[in-house]
Amino acid sequence: MPAEPTPIDALIQSRAFRAATESWSAARDTVDALATRMLGRDFEQRLAKVQGDVGEDGVDPFGLDPAWAKYAIGVAALFHRFWFRTDVEGIENVPPGRVLLVANHSGQIPLDGMVIGAAMFLDAPEPRVVRSMVEKWVQTLPFVSLTFQRVGQVLGTPDNARRLLERGEPLLVFPEGVRGISKPFRDRYQLAPFGHGFLRLALEQGTPIVPVAVIGAEEQYVSLGNLDRLARLLRVPAVPLIPQLLVPGGQLPLPVKYRLVFGEPLRFEGDPDDDDAVIGEKVQVVKRAIEAMLTKALSKRRSVFFG
Repeated sequence: MPAEPTPIDALIQSRAFRAATESWSAARDTVDALATRMLGRDFEQRLAKVQGDVGEDGVDPFGLDPAWAKYAIGVAALFHRFWFRTDVEGIENVPPGRVLLVANHSGQIPLDGMVIGAAMFLDAPEPRVVRSMVEKWVQTLPFVSLTFQRVGQVLGTPDNARRLLERGEPLLVFPEGVRGISKPFRDRYQLAPFGHGFLRLALEQGTPIVPVAVIGAEEQYVSLGNLDRLARLLRVPAVPLIPQLLVPGGQLPLPVKYRLVFGEPLRFEGDPDDDDAVIGEKVQVVKRAIEAMLTKALSKRRSVFFG
């Protein structure tokens, strides 16, 4: 005489359980398909290629944690491929080994750096983990500073930059600094003065410079100006006045169309300790290259949201 089915057996054999299982399987397939579309079918292989020299504590000498980086790349890919729908041009111009990526900076929040990093990992012929130089004041933000460190960003000191280039890593630099990222909307695509440190570093390390033009970030948060007194009170570089933050959902950047243009590598010779006037002439070559790429890309743009 067959044994009576147990409650568990009855549950497994029930129509409701089969339906729930099929729904879960369909949901999982949908998530997997979305992840594949977002990250690419070769994501795991790309990730394996850039694990780096992780120590016993699970991080590299600069604090990069591959586990954190994997999730950070996923978030970056979401913005890069779906929210901003980034067009990438000339990424094959980035040479292997040490290189300085020098880009215009804007947008109030450094999403431009995140998108450049996503493109270098997901769209380059070979995946690269780009290191960005983080402003020193960021180190005063406890959680933010740790997060930046774990996803590969490095405190912006000459020694750190030198060590990264000596390791053959790509380094992303925004010579406009805070002046670029905090510019008001009326000054969009007008480059602020460039610092000279990146050029001295390139000369010292014999490193090529790839100019990068970023189109779209200028419009992601429309700033009407900066609240300078409040910024001084809070001891931060700038407090932008952004009306969209007052609108429900306005905390997200506007879904503008991004375009990244990677120019031909620039190589310079000379003494890194030359006078500012001499170094400044070389800096202007880089700045003019970025301005020219911006002008060309903007002339082709049909609209802010559709490229």
